[in-house]
Amino acid sequence: MNSTSLFALVDEHLAEARTISSGRSARTLHGGQGHVLRQTLIALAAHRRLGEHESPGEATLQVLRGRVRLHAGDETWNGDVGDLVVIPPARHVLEALEDAAVLLTVALHGVPGA
Repeated sequence: MNSTSLFALVDEHLAEARTISSGRSARTLHGGQGHVLRQTLIALAAHRRLGEHESPGEATLQVLRGRVRLHAGDETWNGDVGDLVVIPPARHVLEALEDAAVLLTVALHGVPGA
């Protein structure tokens, strides 16, 4: 069994996000090809965003640090540390209201044996 310190990874990726022009850093912690689940840590420097993009399918977002805002159409959701949101099946934007890190969990449909 593998164990990962989310606190250490959040610190590492926020430090990186603050120094690069995109203002973000990400790392897949679990999953990918052959798995049913993918979990990705995403760190965003304050006032940076992931521009509008398609929904990854069935997915949730857990706020690990800071505050974020998720925009989907006319709906907006504000998240603080510990909050969990089900990502809507629509194009959306994720914005960091301050330095923030989230854990994106995506169900990978169509995986053999899933």
